[in-house]
Amino acid sequence: MRVIGIDPGLTRCGVGVVDVAPDRSARLVHVGVVRSAPDARIEKRLQTIAAGIRAALEEFMPDVLAVERVFAQHNRNTVMGTAQASGIALLLAAEHGIPADTHTPTEVKAAITGYGAADKLQVQTMVARILRLDELPTPADAADALALALCHAWRGPSAAAAAPAGALTPAQRAWADAERGARR
Repeated sequence: MRVIGIDPGLTRCGVGVVDVAPDRSARLVHVGVVRSAPDARIEKRLQTIAAGIRAALEEFMPDVLAVERVFAQHNRNTVMGTAQASGIALLLAAEHGIPADTHTPTEVKAAITGYGAADKLQVQTMVARILRLDELPTPADAADALALALCHAWRGPSAAAAAPAGALTPAQRAWADAERGARR
């Protein structure tokens, strides 16, 4: 299975593509970061992010797209930019006819390191080990994109999407409720 992982952001949007075999072994296909100028207008920044993701989708033709689920952050501007970039990725997946799913940072960290509160260096280190890389993938956005792709390949649909309502954490229930409310 070929998975493209997107770590959404307006200034730096991580893009990672991996091929994962049924035995869970993985191979790096591509890793990079799409950058937009912080002083550019929002529509231009989103256009830049969209162009970078679109180019990766067209060049690498993944089977599925995994993007970080925007959960909560203290900085409202950061969460808005992240949500906007995430929406761009989801829209492009639909336009390219590939399924998309979202995963929380905690899900990704737990899948990659075995610890849901792992730090950036731990994630980078495990991604490098899993993909047998000589160096840590940098910047962290690139490593996070690869981690998202690996998480999805190993776990499939997000825990929130696949779990019965009673098995969700309070945060996952809140997210599911918000998604249901947005569909009305």
